[in-house]
Amino acid sequence: MKFICPQSELSAQLSSVSRAVSSRPSRPVLANILVTADIESQSVTLVGFDEVLGIETRFSAQVDEPGTLTLPAKLWGDIVSRLANEDITLESDGDSTTVTLTSSSGRYEVRGLSAEDYPSLPTVEDGEAIALSADALLNGLRGSLFATSGDETKQVLTGVHLMSETDALEFAATDGHRLSVVQTTDEAATETPAMDVTVPAKALRELERMIQGYNSNQPVALRLDETQVLFDLGAQRLTTRLLEGQYPNYRQLLPKQFARQVTVDRRLLMSSLERIAVLASQKNDIIKITLNSDEQSIALSVEAQEVGSGREELPAQVTGDDLDIAFNVRYLLDGLKAFDTTEVQMQCNAATSPAVFVPLGETKITYLVMPVQIRG
Repeated sequence: MKFICPQSELSAQLSSVSRAVSSRPSRPVLANILVTADIESQSVTLVGFDEVLGIETRFSAQVDEPGTLTLPAKLWGDIVSRLANEDITLESDGDSTTVTLTSSSGRYEVRGLSAEDYPSLPTVEDGEAIALSADALLNGLRGSLFATSGDETKQVLTGVHLMSETDALEFAATDGHRLSVVQTTDEAATETPAMDVTVPAKALRELERMIQGYNSNQPVALRLDETQVLFDLGAQRLTTRLLEGQYPNYRQLLPKQFARQVTVDRRLLMSSLERIAVLASQKNDIIKITLNSDEQSIALSVEAQEVGSGREELPAQVTGDDLDIAFNVRYLLDGLKAFDTTEVQMQCNAATSPAVFVPLGETKITYLVMPVQIRG
């Protein structure tokens, strides 16, 4: 095998693929990246796979001799990232799994393993391809991923639930304390086939990263079967196992009507919350929001005994009776950061029932947060 490519290109591709390499692989070959140099297409393909998540990427290179082998992900990536930004040559002799990297800095030899034992990425042949615009996917991921659970015992809640209806795609995520639902209409999809699956958040975070660097006008193709989903971005592909289990019926959690409604400037609210969070972090991250309809304002306050207290008032459009309601400030900030509108609306009924936050604009995000009981 022999190919020549820019250091910057190889380093970026290795960085992407390495995210699917396990730090504690079940067998030695899975600590490696599969490298295939193809002389006909003058391209190199890299694959990382931890037996659940797989990332494959293809890039152009000057291929003089075709071949395939595997190289240790961390060592190879660390060496390449430190080489000068210029063309580098990778070559191996015959059936040898030792690769020589040559650049103006010098020569490095890296011992690899045969590609024979490297598992094939799961293929999703049967599933109908669904075309999704990159923007619609990105909006859905940004508005939902933050609300997934990090608790591995709540397995199905560690993913985002994807559900499709005609030309709309719905993303939902909950950790049991809050719920985010994003509805995206997709111009790329003429008739979206029915979909009702839960995809691991870890894989979707990698997909989000890939889409951010995706500069094609082509839609992303999604294929799925009973156990796997594959996202095809042309030169890059991501495959992952679906999460098993019934996702909660989250729609029934959303209240149909509200007795109180508050409209407030999103950036002002975020700034106030970030300041008051400094004190709230001393007391379970809990802050109180007081609605005042007479003065058309809301007050944010925290009482952290033995440390101090804080209070800020903000102008707001308040309808309904006055109310004191408390929240985990981190949950509020997570949601507000996912919004991209000037104003945000909070809707609630009582101090003990869920509150819903929605951005006032085109983005269709519904963010429900359970309040915290105020003691004393």
